[in-house]
Amino acid sequence: MPQQDPVRSTPAPPARPDASMSLLTNVMDHSLDEGYAEAAARREAAGATGLPKALKAKLGLAAGLLLAAVVVTVGAVKAQEAAPVIAKEREELISRIETETADADRLQKSVDTLRSEVGTKQREALEEHGGEQAQLVALLAGATEVRGPGVKLVVDDAKDARSGGGGPRENQGFSDTGRVRDRDMQRIVNGLWQSGAEAIAVNGQRLTALSAIRAAGDAILVDNKPLVPPYTVLAVGDGQKLASRFPDSFEGLYLHALKENFGIRWSISAQDDVRLPAAPSLIVRTAQPQAGGDSKRAADTGKGTS
Repeated sequence: MPQQDPVRSTPAPPARPDASMSLLTNVMDHSLDEGYAEAAARREAAGATGLPKALKAKLGLAAGLLLAAVVVTVGAVKAQEAAPVIAKEREELISRIETETADADRLQKSVDTLRSEVGTKQREALEEHGGEQAQLVALLAGATEVRGPGVKLVVDDAKDARSGGGGPRENQGFSDTGRVRDRDMQRIVNGLWQSGAEAIAVNGQRLTALSAIRAAGDAILVDNKPLVPPYTVLAVGDGQKLASRFPDSFEGLYLHALKENFGIRWSISAQDDVRLPAAPSLIVRTAQPQAGGDSKRAADTGKGTS
């Protein structure tokens, strides 16, 4: 008998080491749910066929610029709609200012007219009841115009004067501004009176016994009338004596100090003919003349000394 080769059986494959952990193996092999897998596949397909990222960025920028343009256009339209209203309100405000200014000017003219009338009545009353001394009283009171020899004193701010603030002359500790102050003008006027002046006017404002020199900001007020530099002070009196006495007086030395330390400019000169206007009006509300007072005092004095 022919010898047959022995039949060799194919060996079985070795068993997987994790064959006993089939449930865990199944979980690891299928970790992603089928629904999630499908969604991921769709996103991948869309990305493959979608727009490039650069183009998407450009489209986003264009959309932002379009939105900004819309906002600017809407704002411009609204501003254009509001412009007529603002212009109308501005015109109304300007009209009101012009009207009020015109009313103030008319009132000021009325006040000036009334002051002139009051001054005329006062002068007439002085002439009627003052007797021989009426003109002298009116002159000293500032109720009448006056002329004669005198001096002209001009005071001006420093060339580099600055506005605002106070100076050392006001004892406030601020840097000096080089401007003439109301206190300076008060001392100048007092110095002229002491030097022999009989009548004084500052920038055309006649000074009386009731006059006041004050300040409002940087402006100097004389009887509530604002003055602007240069300040021209006219004084009636002996011109030569005034021109020599005032610079040597205490107030004249004060002006010299202002010139040296703060740059205040001033000059004084004798004048042959100085004319001063009358004060606008003199109003006395409390004081009253006493008729026959002098004769009564003289009689009483005579009785006491006899």
